[in-house]
Amino acid sequence: MEHIKAIKKDDQHAFQHVFNRYHPQIYGFILQRTKSAYVAEEVTQLTFIKLWKQRGILSEKLGIDVQLFGMARQVMIDVLRKEATRFKYEGESAETPLTDSLVEAIESKDLLQIMEKDIENMPKMRRLVFELSRKQGLSHREIAHMFSISPKAVEYHISKALLQLKQHLYSVML
Repeated sequence: MEHIKAIKKDDQHAFQHVFNRYHPQIYGFILQRTKSAYVAEEVTQLTFIKLWKQRGILSEKLGIDVQLFGMARQVMIDVLRKEATRFKYEGESAETPLTDSLVEAIESKDLLQIMEKDIENMPKMRRLVFELSRKQGLSHREIAHMFSISPKAVEYHISKALLQLKQHLYSVML
């Protein structure tokens, strides 16, 4: 957290420390997903530029790594979309790995991982009710009968779970 505070105060030494520490990790993260050294280098550089430009709005509640990888993911998606559009208008082969389907796959995989982690961290009863409803397709009445609770209580647990997921996904997407 001290790096965040220092970077927010325009401390270039703190920024350099974060750059040196996370550059290889960000590069590897992007390279693994895109299989392109060019895109990985471009996205990594743009990520650190974005970090510096947005230093004033960094959250002191989240670790620098969480915020940095979130930025990298968003920059990667933006770059891939631009590349896909460029290929489309230049008439290049649609079989290029940099297509909208790749972007969608990355977004979906990342969101699913975030959601699964959030579901695991829910209170036990909320998690059980949510999983029975959404993953196993049981009705509110069936779940209520299983746990000897009212269907309204099931509805309450599901609405709380959905609200929790929605709030966290919203914060991640910013």
